[in-house]
Amino acid sequence: MIMKKNKNIITSIMRFFTVIIALILVIIPILVGIVVIFNSPVSENKRHIVLSKDDAIKLTDDGYLINIRKGETSQSVGMRLERTGFISNRYFWNAICRLGKAQIKTGTYRIRMPASQIEIYRILVSGQEVLHKVTIPEGVTLKKMARIIDESGVCSAREFLAAANDPQIISHYNIPNQSMEGYLFPDTYYFPGEYPAEKIIKTMADNLFTNLKSINPAILSMTPKELNEKIIIASIVEREYRVEKEAPIMAGVFFNRLKIKMALQSCATVEYIITEIQNRPHPSVLLFSDIEINHPYNTYIKPGLPPGPISAPGLTALQAAFFPANTNYLYFRLEDVASGRHYFSRTHDEHIKAGKLITKPSWR
Repeated sequence: MIMKKNKNIITSIMRFFTVIIALILVIIPILVGIVVIFNSPVSENKRHIVLSKDDAIKLTDDGYLINIRKGETSQSVGMRLERTGFISNRYFWNAICRLGKAQIKTGTYRIRMPASQIEIYRILVSGQEVLHKVTIPEGVTLKKMARIIDESGVCSAREFLAAANDPQIISHYNIPNQSMEGYLFPDTYYFPGEYPAEKIIKTMADNLFTNLKSINPAILSMTPKELNEKIIIASIVEREYRVEKEAPIMAGVFFNRLKIKMALQSCATVEYIITEIQNRPHPSVLLFSDIEINHPYNTYIKPGLPPGPISAPGLTALQAAFFPANTNYLYFRLEDVASGRHYFSRTHDEHIKAGKLITKPSWR
């Protein structure tokens, strides 16, 4: 009797597990099918990517760039992806995000279509943001630098200029000026999209001081005033020279003039007034009316150094300012427009004979 009862129990258990296994065998394919259907990339004939400025998604030659905003939830991202046509079902997206251990991270990411929902999820939780290449040429001003930054998509020109004129950042680097003009090193940088302007400024300023240290570690022991004077000279030399070997000679000319309290008479400082302060087009030739502009940056009529740097000097100009050539030259003038070669002279008479006043091309 007991054996018969035990046998019935075993039979019941076996039947139960048989039903469970049968259900599993039915349910698993259904679940797999659901996953395959909803996870599959949107088919090409149904894929209609519709973008608007509010979606923060941009088409490029190498896929789509999607910007995940700070504080944005995975659900809002899913709605955005569904609305624009990247995924077919936001509820399946929500399920992926809930089951996944990683959180979607703020930043800009590249999505290449076709892509499944899981593939898109993995991209957005990877933290591997798309970096924007930003090349800052030597000799550009803060305003021109801001435009380059803005066009790269890293941050707006307004935010960049605000950070470059932030008294706290300027004070952090012990700069005795009202802006970071001249203290942001021209180089190629890689920044994420919508990167904070303050971090961009600090990255570029740190790069300058790193390069100054490579020129001569003793440079960093200068007083802020002494260093600033060198940076100002370097910024002027950067805008004046075109032949590298002439840069130290030009720096020597400016220092020789400062020693005898002679006006620097740099065309570049007048061009700075015209383009950066008066917001006028770059002149092809300086007129006498230009060099008579009454402004502190006009080194034709104001002796000594201008109030601050006029451009972002590169290594050549910086090295020239810190290690100027030891000569008796007091003048130089462009001699050959094609090669950029200058004629250097010791007297005003020699300088007058060298030719007419010519300014640098607008691309400098």
